[in-house]
Amino acid sequence: MKKIFKQDFIVIGFALFAMFFGAGNLIFPPYIGNLVGNKVPLAIIGFLITGVGLPLSGIIACAKINGSFSDISSRCGKVFSIITTTALVLSIGPMLAIPRTGATTYELAVKPIFPSVNSYVVLIVYFSISLAFVLKPSKIVDNIGKFLTPLLLLILAIIIIKGLIFPIGSIVNTNFKNTLSYSLLEGYQTMDGMGSVIMASIVLTGVRLKGYTKKEDILKVTIKSALVAIIGLGLVYGGLMILGSQSSTIISKDIGRSALIIEIVNKDLGSLGSIFLALAVALACLTTSIGLTSTAAQYFNKLSKDKISYNTFSILISITSIFLGSGGVEKIVNFAIPILQILYPIVIILILITLAGKYVSNNKTVKITVYTCLVMSILDTINKLTNHSITFINNFIKIIPLSNVGFSWIIPSLIAFVIGMFLFKKDLSSKINI
Repeated sequence: MKKIFKQDFIVIGFALFAMFFGAGNLIFPPYIGNLVGNKVPLAIIGFLITGVGLPLSGIIACAKINGSFSDISSRCGKVFSIITTTALVLSIGPMLAIPRTGATTYELAVKPIFPSVNSYVVLIVYFSISLAFVLKPSKIVDNIGKFLTPLLLLILAIIIIKGLIFPIGSIVNTNFKNTLSYSLLEGYQTMDGMGSVIMASIVLTGVRLKGYTKKEDILKVTIKSALVAIIGLGLVYGGLMILGSQSSTIISKDIGRSALIIEIVNKDLGSLGSIFLALAVALACLTTSIGLTSTAAQYFNKLSKDKISYNTFSILISITSIFLGSGGVEKIVNFAIPILQILYPIVIILILITLAGKYVSNNKTVKITVYTCLVMSILDTINKLTNHSITFINNFIKIIPLSNVGFSWIIPSLIAFVIGMFLFKKDLSSKINI
């Protein structure tokens, strides 16, 4: 058994923090704080559950089986695993999350200081820098953990501590309703829960490269690294949300997410605000882009059975992200909502089942639970996209408990799970090591 060194899990934890802390992590907490006002403590709890608790659970679940989301989802069948994993990788990769990091960098870091610079120029430079890191996959964890994260944390600490000591405004009652459920759903938008089961492969690779080969050692180092990352995320989220709550009386609620954080930091740090925010955004988004691009390229390279190289996929993903990122943050966020509403519940169910280990050893139980969750998520999403105009779907969704707060999938999935546990005997054909 290899001795576990403190510096190993701290470096990996810092890298994990930086890969998680990207575009959404910076713009969503202040926006929530601005809306909820004095209900910010409850909002912090809700956001941390989905924005912090889910990523931690996802990393631990993958470390527990020493595998990835493909291994976790394989319990529902090979075809299901390929389709859901591909959809997940596309969502947290070139279709949504990666372009969003570039768009956020342009809108928050470059445009406020250099308003005349063309967005395509910025995106080309940004994704070229990201690609330079991605093309050296064995160095990603150390490069991010040792160099980029400490600088990012320093800048974030300056912004948050200054705002806590010298508030930019009073925290008041905004009469916001459904604070907890709203914050839970906003935590989805960070995509970290989905990203955790995909980026786990980079983390596990980083752990192995440091000489940890036994499953129990890998699990211990990964859990300690994840805790370092999660503590950092929790402190930063809470601080940013409190700053947002201070802005309720001085900044309009109609302002966009990106514009809000710009206003808050400028009021917080004065003339230096734009520079500090630019550095924080660039670092936060870049580290996330590096992690996601590398993960997506690795997945598609493996899916193609090495017929198309890792480097080729990395380049293709970067080029695609340049074009999609030019659409802007708000468009990407709005486009992401229905996709997340379908995929996220499936990821949550599979993470929980994996963490349950030997207590859920029957693959038929897993299938009936996951497919029930999928059907409910699709119906709920259709209902929202059609503005409740399809009568029979709307009437059905309304009778489901928790549907009014956006969680119509929970009770049906739980019922399906209980039925599965009673109906099916232990399935010895399970291929996942639980």
